[in-house]
Amino acid sequence: KVEKNGKCGLKSCFPLPLSPVCVNNPHLDAMKDDILYHFSLGTRTHDLPAMFGDVKFVCVGGSPWRMKSFIEYIAAELSMEDPESEYPNICAGTDRYAMYKIGPVLSVSHGMGIPSIAIMLHELIKLLHHARCTDVTIIRIGTSGGIGLGPGTVVITKQSVDATFLPKFEQVILGKTVVRNTDLDQSLAEELLQCSKELNQFETVIGNTMCTLDFYEGQARLDGAFCSYTEKDKQDYLKKANEAGVCNIEMESSVFAAMCKLSGLRAAVVCVTLLDRLKGDQLNSSHEVLQDYQQRPQILVGSYIKKQLRAKAGRS
Repeated sequence: KVEKNGKCGLKSCFPLPLSPVCVNNPHLDAMKDDILYHFSLGTRTHDLPAMFGDVKFVCVGGSPWRMKSFIEYIAAELSMEDPESEYPNICAGTDRYAMYKIGPVLSVSHGMGIPSIAIMLHELIKLLHHARCTDVTIIRIGTSGGIGLGPGTVVITKQSVDATFLPKFEQVILGKTVVRNTDLDQSLAEELLQCSKELNQFETVIGNTMCTLDFYEGQARLDGAFCSYTEKDKQDYLKKANEAGVCNIEMESSVFAAMCKLSGLRAAVVCVTLLDRLKGDQLNSSHEVLQDYQQRPQILVGSYIKKQLRAKAGRS
C-alpha cells in the first residue's frame, strides 16, 4: 500500500512496480530543509533529484577505499569509465562517510558496526526518498569470518541472526526495546547465487549470517584484551551457531536488513569469508590473497548489476 504522496501507509512495505523509497517519519513534512549532516548534503543546498534520481543500485561497504574501488570496477564493467576521472567523493565535505556515483550505481561507505551503518542508512534512505528514486536495490558487500567454510567462500545472507541465533534486531527507543525483523529478499539472494554459478569463479553459498556487537568477545575470539572463556567454550558456541544455520559472522547485517525492509528496499548482504573461525581467530593469509578475497563480492555484485541493466535494456 502506497499513499498518493508516495509515502508508505504501513510500518513496512515491499517493492512494487515503480515503488518509492518509504520513509516512516511524519515530522519530515514539517521541515523546510532536511540536512543530511554526515553526508554534507541537504534538500535546500543540493538538487537531490538531479544528482541521484536515476539511482537503481546502491552498494554499501565498510571501507571508503573499498567503495571507491567498487565504483571504479563497476564503471569499467558498465563501460562508463573515464580515464581522466578520479571519481570524486560526493561527501568530501565530511570525513564520516564516502560516496561515489557512476550512472545508476551509488557506492557508499558505512564504517564498522551497527551504530555507524545505522546512521548512514537513515541519511541514505532519506536521500533516496528526497531524490524520488524508485525500484532501488541495495546490497552490502564486505568481509566476514566463516564457520566451517574455507577462506574465500562468498556467503549470500538468507537471514541475519543475533548472537543468540534469533532472526531479530533489537533497539532501545525512548527507553523501550523495539524488535524488528531481519528478513532479506530471498528472490534477490537466489538471483545472486545464480549469477555466481554463471561466473564459476569461486564458491558461493546462501546461509544465515550472525551479526554481533563486537569483533572480539562478541564473536568468541580468544585474542582480545579480555577473555573469560576457554577454547572449548568457544568451539562449543561456534558449533551451536553452525548447527543453527550460521555460515558467517559480521557486524552490520541485522540493522541493515531491518532498515531496508522498513523502507521497501530490495536488499541483500554479500560477504566473503577471510578465515574459518573454527580453525583460528587471526588472519594469516598474505596481503595479496586477502585482496583477492575482498574483490569477490565486488565481482559478483558487479556481474549482477550488469546482467540486470542488460535485461532492462532488452525490454525497452
